[in-house]
Amino acid sequence: MEKIKITIADSHFLSRKGLAVLLQENIDFALLSEALSSTDLINQSKFYTPNLIIIDYTSANYSLESMQQIIKKYPKTKILAITELQSNEIIAKVMKMGVTSHLLKDCDKDEIVEAIYKTALGEQFMCGKIAGAVLEGKSVNTADYSCEGMNISEREMEIITLIAEGHSNKEVADKLFLSTHTITTHRKNIMSKLGVNNTAGLVLFAVRENLVSPNHFLFSSTN
Repeated sequence: MEKIKITIADSHFLSRKGLAVLLQENIDFALLSEALSSTDLINQSKFYTPNLIIIDYTSANYSLESMQQIIKKYPKTKILAITELQSNEIIAKVMKMGVTSHLLKDCDKDEIVEAIYKTALGEQFMCGKIAGAVLEGKSVNTADYSCEGMNISEREMEIITLIAEGHSNKEVADKLFLSTHTITTHRKNIMSKLGVNNTAGLVLFAVRENLVSPNHFLFSSTN
């Protein structure tokens, strides 16, 4: 396996060094560089092309505004945000900007490692505390949700979208050239990951993640 080349973007010395130690312990990871500010990170784009940027966009010398420029400078690089507690609105905003995955700094080592692998592959991975809050539209509160990770693959996102648009399992299977049994299995796995037990829960997730527009339901045919 080719090493995952990683840049750490965080103004906090201890946070950077803690992540650096974690990366050095894994033979699949290669620490490419460290960036103490958004300006530093943007300038590094001339010299480094990491597969993944691990960033705390809330640390000093970074900001939400700088995230847009960072994402523009690294169009092919996946981004994993690891921050302290943030409001649901802020998390939703950075995810919409192009951040692939999001964890909290109190997540454990195994979850961070899993998030790195999944995010480098282009899969969305969220701390369970964040995912639960985003799903229910609440502000994140560590007392309310488990920190167990949640990763939703691109294929699963595609299936969620089609289900939310009103397609049956067979119709989804036909569109994706898969068997109905495979779609049924995917659906069960997705619902388990999201902690929902019906189609309404999948639809709610799809709307909140901007996979489908609420207008799709407001103006659907009533024949």
